[in-house]
Parts: sequence; structure tokens; C-alpha cells
Amino acid sequence: MSSILFVKENGVGVITLNRPEKYNSYNREMALALQGYLDDCAADDEVRCVYITGAGKGFCSGQDLSEAMNPSAEEFERMVREHYNATILRIRNIEKPVIAAVNGVAAGAGANIALACDIVLASEKASFIQAFANIGLIPDSGGTYFLPRLVGMQRAAALMMTGEKVSAADAVAMGMIYKSYPEDTFEAESRKMAATLAQMPTLGIGLTKRLLNETYNNNLEQQLNREKEVQVQAGGSDDFREGVMAFLEKRKPVFKGK
Repeated sequence: MSSILFVKENGVGVITLNRPEKYNSYNREMALALQGYLDDCAADDEVRCVYITGAGKGFCSGQDLSEAMNPSAEEFERMVREHYNATILRIRNIEKPVIAAVNGVAAGAGANIALACDIVLASEKASFIQAFANIGLIPDSGGTYFLPRLVGMQRAAALMMTGEKVSAADAVAMGMIYKSYPEDTFEAESRKMAATLAQMPTLGIGLTKRLLNETYNNNLEQQLNREKEVQVQAGGSDDFREGVMAFLEKRKPVFKGK
């Protein structure tokens, strides 16, 4: 059984973490397969939105600890670099919207993989846990980068140091994720958002993502200059011309992500 399932549906690349008997814990096979599918989605013009979810009752419970018993320093370094850092960089660098549809527990690296996505949607039964402190590790997979920016330094520190479980409702309230839905409507609602994004001017959305990635490193003047430069690029797109024509002609635009 493959550790990752992949289908294309209406412009959406649906990636499902598929080790349900292990709450989709992350191992080398899953890491490399996920990275491969992310690369495929980045290169495929038919895929205009990426949707990542988990099979069964969990989204991702973090590292499969059976694969990480007593690793050497070199093995630890390779695991973090090749399994996690490489995944996070792909999620952030793909210039298409990436949705994390968190269907159940997202713990450790599983939580931080979700938080690296552009939009996080969750079932009301989902939860988020910075579980690293429970086994004497530090939050990796971009956790120390994304979580303080989402919820503030104090709250991020408390969640990371205590390993407290955060419900989907609380995650929405503190700004950690975008929305949560009742369990019985979660899949339909989250896939609806993915399908909607896939029909939008995704070239412009990708450029927006590029600027969001850069904003952490720029001051206001630098960011204004980057907006100017990238806006010129967006203004030369077919999607911009289509959006303006549709507005003037009072019709629904048909965007192609170009």
C-alpha cells in the first residue's frame, strides 16, 4: 500500500497521507513520496491548487519513532534535512495555493507541515500538538518560524514548551488556522475551497505567495518596491486582461492561471 495517494480533480492535486494505521506518521518513504508529488504539482499546469489531507482518523502524527531509534548525529541531521526541511521548502516555494485539510490529530512535525501551508482548514475533531517537548526535542519543520508569526511569541513558547493540545476551535480563535468545520461537512467544505481557488487567477495568487514569503525579510520600503515590481508582472498576465474584460462585459471571468 502506497504511503501517499494522489488524484487530480477539477484542477486540484489531492495528496493524501496514507498510513492510517499509524495516524499517518512520517517516515522516509512518505517524505520522499510527498516531495515527489509536490514537485509534480508544481510542474503540472493542470494542477492549480494543492490539497493535502490524511487518511483515516489523523492528519499526521509526526515522525514515526520506530524509524528514529537511537540515531547518530549524522542520521538525525539527514532526517531533518531530507525529510522535513525539503518538504517545507517545497510547500512554500510552489507558486500555487496549498491547502492543509486537517482531518484529525496533527502532532509534532505533522502540525508544522500543516502550518507551513497557505491555508489551514480543520475538522472540529482535529487538534494541533507541538509534541516535541514530550520527547526532549525542539520543534522542527519550520515550527519555530511559523508558529510565533501566527500566534505571537508568548503563546508559541507556551505551546512548544508544554506540548498542550489545541482544539480546532481554539486554533481558529488564536489565529493559528483559518477555519474549522463540523466533522460531517469538513471534507466537502474544504474541497469546495480548493476547487474555488483552482478556478481563480492562480498566477497572481502564486505571485502573492512569493511576496508573503519575502515580507518577513523586508522593511516597508523594500516591500513596497517588491509590490511595484511584481504588480507589473501580474499586470502583464492573461488573467488580468480576462478579469478586466469580464468586469466590463458583466460576465463571470474564466481564468487560466497564465
